Amino acid sequence: VQLQACGGGLVQPGGSLRLSCAASGSIFSINVMGWYRQAPGKQRELVASITSGGRTNYADSVKGRFTISRDNAKNTAYLRMNSLKPEDTAVYYCKAGLYNQRGYDDYWGQGTQVTVSS
Repeated sequence: VQLQACGGGLVQPGGSLRLSCAASGSIFSINVMGWYRQAPGKQRELVASITSGGRTNYADSVKGRFTISRDNAKNTAYLRMNSLKPEDTAVYYCKAGLYNQRGYDDYWGQGTQVTVSS
């Protein structure tokens, strides 16, 4: 199983980005997909998550600005980030909790850098 995250980059404060995370390989079903971020010197934190049924959860710091969605047919999750702030600067990682022939486990993507700066 591989998770490929992309969409990061450099953006000015107030700008927008959309991240995507595609899961591939031997997958029976994906339960939860989520986005986490880690800024320099800080612990990795949950940004947003979404269940297979579409239930979402957001960190307080991104509520109203970020939107997580997923396409179950494509095993892909998206994170739309609006009104970006310098404090959103971090490496963003996606995670998927999924079932395959090995049972249930969590898989992580490689991370994509988001830098918010003027």
